[in-house]
Amino acid sequence: MDEQINQTIKIINRGGLVIFPSDTVYGAIVDATNTQAVKKLIQFKARPPGKAISVFVRDFKMLNQLVEVNDRQNRTLKEILPGPFTVILKSKHKAVKLLESEKGNLGIRIPINRLIGKLIAKLGKSITATSANLSGYPPHYSIESLMKRLPLQKKQLIDFIVDVGKLPRNKPSTVIDLTEPLLKILRQGDIKLITTGKYLSQSPEQTKKISQFVLEKYISNLKTEPLIIFIKGDLGVGKTIFVKGIGEGLGVTNIISPSYVIYYEYPIKVQSFNRLVHVDLYNIEEKEEFKHLGLGKYFHEGNIICFEWGEKAGEIYNKLKKIGEVVFVEMKYVSEREREIIIRNNVK
Repeated sequence: MDEQINQTIKIINRGGLVIFPSDTVYGAIVDATNTQAVKKLIQFKARPPGKAISVFVRDFKMLNQLVEVNDRQNRTLKEILPGPFTVILKSKHKAVKLLESEKGNLGIRIPINRLIGKLIAKLGKSITATSANLSGYPPHYSIESLMKRLPLQKKQLIDFIVDVGKLPRNKPSTVIDLTEPLLKILRQGDIKLITTGKYLSQSPEQTKKISQFVLEKYISNLKTEPLIIFIKGDLGVGKTIFVKGIGEGLGVTNIISPSYVIYYEYPIKVQSFNRLVHVDLYNIEEKEEFKHLGLGKYFHEGNIICFEWGEKAGEIYNKLKKIGEVVFVEMKYVSEREREIIIRNNVK
């Protein structure tokens, strides 16, 4: 894959167009600072004049080079990025103006996808973040599907294709306009944002996607410390579903509720992770019982520990903030099918 990334960088630097996988769908990427490359992309997409195109950036430093961000907007950005969100902000006009809206705004993404992240880091500049489908047509999750749809003259505009097979069927990113005082959702993706730190799930699958977003957002420090997730909510609200989503994001598919044994541990066979530990505190009545659970051996780098009935953790919560990344998840019933999921993390 390093060879493909290096080849992609060469082509982008000379103004070429590359079809590349993202954390949502296959995208059409060009150098967002090259006017001729952007014109080529607009020709490929058959994009109507004046319709904005978002860009990928590596991190908040690169984001702040391209758009204006105030304190209110920055708080929201820190909650949702990196992740499957496109945020609309006032442009500083550092990218090609053709990418901006008629109001001078620019859509920005910091993706979770490691390939895109690695590409932007090595390239050192922003690239376009639009899906590879023609305007008005559905996005593509495989190169085979894309090539069947494209007419010959569009195929001839492609300089290179990075094919990693069929992508998971994630929706395109949720688009959020932050230019007004009130947050406005312009397009809903898989993760439905209510307001800063609050998400809406309308199915078990959406709950899993939210949990996987949380996992990807907070695992960056796993090489040096554990990731500890406390999950609070009434009986049946979906706490175990949330943990199953985390497990599936790590390739663990055999998770069951540990109600009768307090906790189960699962080996993780991806990257540098060690264990996923699933703890159920429902039957814990006294804080002294924590001393006899034997959980201390898991609080080190490479491990992810999920506590159901996290509200019972009490004093242990404050202690664990000192040794790892702690995320607090609160799940609430909205209706029979809908759940509100509130995400907060500790600040060290």
